[in-house]
Amino acid sequence: MMDAIVNTAPGELEMQQHPMPTPGPGEVRIRTLACGICATDLEMIAGWDRTGFPGIPGHEWSGRVDELGSGVDSSLKGRTVVGDNIMPDGSEVGFELPGGYASHFITRAENLVILPNSVNTGHSTLIEPLAVCLRGFNKVKEALLSGTPADVLIFGDGPIGLLQIMLVRQAGAGKITVVGGRESRLTLAKSVGADIIVNYRETENLTDGIRKAAGTENWPLIFESSGNPTALNAGMELGSVNARILILGDYTSEQADFKWNRILHNELHLIGSNTGTGAWAEAGRLSTELQLAQLVTHRFPAADFQSAIQIVKDRTSGAVKVVLEWE
Repeated sequence: MMDAIVNTAPGELEMQQHPMPTPGPGEVRIRTLACGICATDLEMIAGWDRTGFPGIPGHEWSGRVDELGSGVDSSLKGRTVVGDNIMPDGSEVGFELPGGYASHFITRAENLVILPNSVNTGHSTLIEPLAVCLRGFNKVKEALLSGTPADVLIFGDGPIGLLQIMLVRQAGAGKITVVGGRESRLTLAKSVGADIIVNYRETENLTDGIRKAAGTENWPLIFESSGNPTALNAGMELGSVNARILILGDYTSEQADFKWNRILHNELHLIGSNTGTGAWAEAGRLSTELQLAQLVTHRFPAADFQSAIQIVKDRTSGAVKVVLEWE
């Protein structure tokens, strides 16, 4: 038997014992070492159209391979790993399929990225959002790397926004301006590479406030990772002619409400990016070079999952990434 934190009903989580899963051909069983709590987990737990109940969340996991299905390379057993959660049929570990809120779960062997066994598994839970950021960044990096280092505007002070700061700083960005709403996170943004921080709560007019703080009228490269339509509208207003605007935020059921001619007249490039598929190996390598440890603010034993969830929900807690530890 294994332990699992099960989403039994809207807003309800319960520790249960479940049968130990057995990997099939091409599959491996993962013994979960740590799992990050993501804002998307909270949406799933609250209840949404994508998944029903019961379910076992957890897509930001790190773990150890403890059982192999047929046809799997025997050298994988015992290795510390992370991995792409998307299965061949489009389902995902941690959503339609059980994830890292369980002590053990099943995934595909070909999706794994091997890590050094000495790696900090709590920090490694951030490789999943890092892969998401990298996949998006790789779509717009030519705007950053061509000619004079470009100034960058980033909306969002959560893990995705903070990881984007690290990526563009490492890539040689010019001045980095970050817009968010939590002072503790904005302070952290400065420590990981931002030059200018703007608390949108302290601006009467968002675009004017950003321009005044940065001393800049327009930006050639903008990242929207907040999931707030107001931020996306501001980004389109602040984009220079031919600007790249990378959209990483999740807007749930929100619909567009802007002047389409803004895109036409400024020849804006709106670029959406979802998931980290294709960027996992690079994210694994980069995870040893970036300051991921600064983003892990809270750790809890998996058995204390209720306290961990409450910390994530509490906007005054100072939490950035909260991690459940199975070991």
